[in-house]
This record gives sequence, C-alpha cells and structure tokens, in this order.
Amino acid sequence: MHKRQLLNFPMLFYPMPYRDQLHPWCIIWLLPNARTIIVKRFRRRNDAEAHMKVLRRMNPHASYQIMFDAHRENKDS
Repeated sequence: MHKRQLLNFPMLFYPMPYRDQLHPWCIIWLLPNARTIIVKRFRRRNDAEAHMKVLRRMNPHASYQIMFDAHRENKDS
C-alpha cells in the first residue's frame, strides 16, 4: 500500500503532490485504531458524494467520510 494512503489524521503534515492539490475532495475509509485510507480523490464535492453512495451500497458495514484535504505550506519569512 502506498505510504501516502494509509495515514492518521491530521493529514496536513505530509507533503501533497500537485495532482492531489488539484483534487482536494477525498473519500476516507475509517478503520479501527484511528487509521484511515484515502479511497479516491475528486475535484468536486458532488462527485465525491455520488461515489460514496456507490461505496455504501457495495459495502454497507464500512464507514466512509468525505473530507476537504487543503494543503497549507508553512513558509518561514
């Protein structure tokens, strides 16, 4: 599994590739022990909501959450 996809909250401490910056909305799969997996990224929230409906139909026992993953760089002045 890719290192970037298996994370604990908050995710703001990890560098974000440019492609991920273009797709800030993501569906998070909530796992036991406060672990998370980013299932998929989207440019628009309504696309994420539609995809999450499909995921919930396919696996009703899993817990999913939509998140806006805004990347903020700490620039020292």
